[in-house]
Amino acid sequence: MKDLKFYKGATEKEVFNYFLKTLQRSITGWDYFVDWEKVKKNVAEVHTELNILNSLIGSIDVEQDFIDLCKKYPEVKSALPILVAVRKSKLRDLPIMENAKTFSVVEVENLFDKKGNNYDGLLQFFNDSGLKDMFQDRNVKNLVDYVTGVEVGMDTNGRKNRTGMIMEKIVEEKIKEIVQRKGFEYGKQMTVEEIKHRWNVVVPTDKSKRRFDFVVFNGKETILFEVNFYRGGGTKLKATAGEYIELGKLMKNANIKFVWLTDGLGWRSSHLSLESAFLKNEYILNLHMINEGVLEEIL
Repeated sequence: MKDLKFYKGATEKEVFNYFLKTLQRSITGWDYFVDWEKVKKNVAEVHTELNILNSLIGSIDVEQDFIDLCKKYPEVKSALPILVAVRKSKLRDLPIMENAKTFSVVEVENLFDKKGNNYDGLLQFFNDSGLKDMFQDRNVKNLVDYVTGVEVGMDTNGRKNRTGMIMEKIVEEKIKEIVQRKGFEYGKQMTVEEIKHRWNVVVPTDKSKRRFDFVVFNGKETILFEVNFYRGGGTKLKATAGEYIELGKLMKNANIKFVWLTDGLGWRSSHLSLESAFLKNEYILNLHMINEGVLEEIL
């Protein structure tokens, strides 16, 4: 940060304290809570199957009707896992323990395949998972509405990644505005191979699958970006700071600019780790600094 005109006259310690002082409490809007497009898409994929399964609600002989339905409309089996809030794709890593004494397990990955005929296994799933009681006791009136609720609940697991995506979106808008005005080029989520192919720039890497969040080429040099936001503290922040110290060294030795854009009040509880990175890396910015024009000066 020493070479930036914007902070001319300030010590690195003063700039770091300014960084901590201007961290953002939140970057999330109301759309953070539920990705409704994703929810609607997932429900639409099993909409027909759910309406067929609706016929089981309130059935007198629900077990027999369930098996008959699976035989007549085998496609409904693919919609069964979501009724217990699990993705069919996740069942590969989720064998079911049959015996608590011997710890024997049964693989259920193929149980819900359209061409499968393990009806005993399906019936055991139907009974032991609690679905039988749900259908028989009319606890649910409509499976489409029920699965919509399930999808909303499951979507909350994506909020952690969603914060990172919001941060990247904010940064991308800033980068895009600058590069378009200056006539530069940029890419996102680029590997070192993609950078080499596009700009003939050789970038060293610390990870075989490393992808840089953003890469800007200004006609003379390549600037690499990593972007993240931490609302809360934890050991991950210390590990991240250590990782980017080493990455910064690697890029400096290769004469390539590396910019770490990070924000969030989580850093206040891990400020010592961040300060160590701040003093060793060339460029660590938060969103407030970007708005002040520091990013444009670096580019």
